[in-house]
Amino acid sequence: MSMRFTAKAFRGMAALAVVSGLALGATACGGGGDDDKKPQSSSSASRSGGSQQNTQEGQADEPLAELKGPSGLLLRITSAVRDSGGFVTVNGALKNDSGTEAVIPSALSGNETEIINNGLSLGGATLVDSKSKKRYYVLRDTEGRPLTTTGFSTLKAGDAIDVFLQFPAPPASSTDVSFQLPLFPSGVIKISG
Repeated sequence: MSMRFTAKAFRGMAALAVVSGLALGATACGGGGDDDKKPQSSSSASRSGGSQQNTQEGQADEPLAELKGPSGLLLRITSAVRDSGGFVTVNGALKNDSGTEAVIPSALSGNETEIINNGLSLGGATLVDSKSKKRYYVLRDTEGRPLTTTGFSTLKAGDAIDVFLQFPAPPASSTDVSFQLPLFPSGVIKISG
């Protein structure tokens, strides 16, 4: 019995050590992986809704673009940052500005089978660089999943979610590009970085 308790206690201590190690590793690495981006985007999500939106506008520059879509949806693009890895990350918030729950249209995923098979997303978005006459589509991982916000289907009245999209980077000389998303008007955004 004492041997059984010792083995059980050992397994518990080992599990605790692993969990502690993971927590310390995540802290030392700045959260690691995709979680690194989530705190930044969730802080802007909490600021983009209701009366707190004015606080964000007072602290930050004007949004790069505000695009009004169907069913009272409003896409507010707050940044487009060029990364040294050769891609551009566009961040913003998708808000339901109507007085009723909005169903997110499946058209936002685009019409490519590979993206549609991975569920509802913003995979239909593109960046158009008129200077070099090129269109850039949302990047995908090795399994064909779009590198953009996924997994949302409705937004309650007044609610907002943070969104991100990653694209291949246009040439460094191209800083102004047109952001396009199905069912929304296009808007010119400035790439920084």
